[in-house]
Amino acid sequence: MRILHIGDIVGRPGRRIVAAAVPKLRVERQLDLVIANAENSADGSGITAKIFRQLMAAGVDCITLGDHIYRRKEIYETLQTDARIVKPANFPAEAPGRAWTVVKTAQGQSVAVISLLGRVFMRPVDCPFAAADRILAEIPADVRVRMVDFHAEATSDKQVMGRMLDGRVSAVLGTHTHVATADEQIFPGGTAFQCDVGMTGPFESILGRRIDRVTEATRTFRPTEFEVALRDVRLQGAIVDIDPATGRATGIERLTVRADEVPMAAVDGLD
Repeated sequence: MRILHIGDIVGRPGRRIVAAAVPKLRVERQLDLVIANAENSADGSGITAKIFRQLMAAGVDCITLGDHIYRRKEIYETLQTDARIVKPANFPAEAPGRAWTVVKTAQGQSVAVISLLGRVFMRPVDCPFAAADRILAEIPADVRVRMVDFHAEATSDKQVMGRMLDGRVSAVLGTHTHVATADEQIFPGGTAFQCDVGMTGPFESILGRRIDRVTEATRTFRPTEFEVALRDVRLQGAIVDIDPATGRATGIERLTVRADEVPMAAVDGLD
């Protein structure tokens, strides 16, 4: 089984390259499932129901989120009613959304998807390590392929999670920093790991936002609108190969796709 996990989708540029690249990647890279972190997909912060539907139509199978999950109230109903999108599992039970889900490949193979939020340099939240233990106990034993998106700031947090879950999940893949790390590996127990799979959006930017706006706010402390940048759009993520019989990863590969490598003209009308 081959699964692509797409790093943080930022704004319209990120959505457009997903729509252009994913159908092509599914064929060329023989992908069985596509997971995407889309917490920044609506103008750089949050996600809407319309954007969720667009990403599904583009070939994404499941959406993970992070600290900006509730920036757009219109996503609440989708979080409650659609099994293809998950909240961080260490959010309160009362928070809208499901803590984990199981999606199926076209061949009918089941894949569990879990999202967790880190604590170091992040908003106050319940322990992600305890939440991981709790959720793994809830997932049926016959669902052997288990993907974890750990949306966290600190690489130490992510490494602790990866080592703790080694042999218990198929992959622990980091998101949130928007900077891809060069530490992709398979741990001894068969869990694929990467501290951060990167960003899907404009790279002539500061983490997807206009350079001038972020620089002005940093230097002057004057409030500015951190608008999404536009140039040098790329899709980043990680492709994980997994033995579906055991749930163990057999390979992991960093992925970067540039806009000039895919038919962007085909999605010019995407809003």
